[in-house]
Amino acid sequence: MNVLGNIIWFIFGGLVGAISWFLAGCIWCFTIIGIPIGLQCFKFASLSLAPFGKDVVYRGGGVSLILNIIWLIVSGLPIAFGHLISALFLTITIIGIPFATQSLKMARLALMPFGAEIVSNRWR
Repeated sequence: MNVLGNIIWFIFGGLVGAISWFLAGCIWCFTIIGIPIGLQCFKFASLSLAPFGKDVVYRGGGVSLILNIIWLIVSGLPIAFGHLISALFLTITIIGIPFATQSLKMARLALMPFGAEIVSNRWR
């Protein structure tokens, strides 16, 4: 079921979300200081391509809080807003509700990407 969900997700919006994460990563990588932030964006771009079967676990710390605040001000709000709009449109139909939950997962991740770890939920 995860494979079918990921294929449908990719066709109907996952690619657009992944491109936004990828572009944010490229912009952050223009400076040496922003490279760790850009690498995090690339990791989440791959999650945005296939979110079914994966969960995000948040483990924070002091450095994560500071990076999340900087991220939120510079890049987080536009990406989160895009995922929220996507979730809104996906909830129009009953079939789209599982995809909307994935979009909301990506919106939350767009607000707090640092301290987040992607884990597989294959065996649950």
